[in-house]
Amino acid sequence: MITAVSLNPSIDKALTIERFRYGSMNRVMSTRRDAGGKAINVSVVAATLGAETRCAGFLCRENGRIIENRLMAHGVQSEFVWLEGSVRTNLKVLDAEQGVVTEFNEPGVRVNAQDLAEMTELVCRLAEDSDFLVLTGSLPPGCPVDYYAQLIRAVEGIDVKCALDAEGEALRRGIEARPCLIKPNRMELEMAVGRPLADRAGVIGAAKELARRGIDFVAVSLGAEGAILTDGERTLSSPGLHVPVRSTVGAGDSMMAGMIYGLMAEKPLEEVLRRGMACAAASVMAEGTRLTERSTYKSLLDDVMIEEV
Repeated sequence: MITAVSLNPSIDKALTIERFRYGSMNRVMSTRRDAGGKAINVSVVAATLGAETRCAGFLCRENGRIIENRLMAHGVQSEFVWLEGSVRTNLKVLDAEQGVVTEFNEPGVRVNAQDLAEMTELVCRLAEDSDFLVLTGSLPPGCPVDYYAQLIRAVEGIDVKCALDAEGEALRRGIEARPCLIKPNRMELEMAVGRPLADRAGVIGAAKELARRGIDFVAVSLGAEGAILTDGERTLSSPGLHVPVRSTVGAGDSMMAGMIYGLMAEKPLEEVLRRGMACAAASVMAEGTRLTERSTYKSLLDDVMIEEV
């Protein structure tokens, strides 16, 4: 069982325009609205691949059923701490000419100490029958920056592995709690180690450094340049697949889902990265806020190139 924790879910609205014009009128070519948030995306993709999946977190009474319904439609179990108010809306604008997405993300509903206590209790209970606990996405207003670290420490002693995908101070604090897997991008990795990483060798060195701190697997997503995965002893590199880019929304979440799917199946390091890369590529081929399709994912697996560095 994969349990993904969604502390700050969203309704993702994706607009496609021919060419973005700053400070001017932009005509919309197409629009799509989906229940979103990083943990929601991880849950949906993992379920698409065939994993038993559950999503837990905060959800708002006014429009939270939209997210609950999407999870149900993909066969994802769910359990939430319900809050007053409405789920935030995140706007994703795709410039079709440039293939670039511009995002406008709302902050979300504020949580208090009682809400967080209920969430910690829920996560600990669900961890009891989970293989992986995925902690990913932004923190809502009122949530302490070390809350992911708190959750990782709260489930110590339970037979569950933690995967963390966060940024800034939430990532740095989370690393101190030693999750099994982290997946920073280059900028997040730079913030985690406190220095600029000018080239691929610098990225590899920083990833190994974090692995030596007690992280079992460090994956670094490098966008079109591919990704790095290390367990501290072996380090693998994979270039990005050349596929039609329709949207980058959820690509990193898809990569996380694919890697966890491989780890749950106890696949070797090469196959863990292969699954992550195929998932990410399948995601960028999907339009708007749609995610990985299983048939596309399977068709890309053999195209993923892996080399040891």
